[in-house]
Amino acid sequence: MKLWGVLASGLVALGLSACAPAAPSSGAPFTLDCAEGYEAIRAGILARPGVKPAPDAPGEPYEIFNEENGRASYIFTRPEAPAHPAVFIQTATRRDGARVMQHEGCALGDPAAYDELLDYWESIAAAR
Repeated sequence: MKLWGVLASGLVALGLSACAPAAPSSGAPFTLDCAEGYEAIRAGILARPGVKPAPDAPGEPYEIFNEENGRASYIFTRPEAPAHPAVFIQTATRRDGARVMQHEGCALGDPAAYDELLDYWESIAAAR
């Protein structure tokens, strides 16, 4: 599956931003409220200052957007994704002195497909 290209672009962008000088804050971190629903969450994230699309990988069932300041990446499933509708927020954090990727999200469609998608994202992050 070509998913790796999309995932890699989001992870690389987040990783590179960790080395870059701090950009001006785009405000408070986004608070994910799954009760709002997919479209409202998407609209709220895309309205944030400094949120830009990652390079698109044609044919992939996901869209990735990154905050310019590197604080977070946002992953939205497209209708053809098994877990759709779903959204993930990926943030870099330090745990026991090591930089790790943390994920939170909303399973608004098939919960089993969402769990598989989350496991996949976490395995990619762990491999870095």
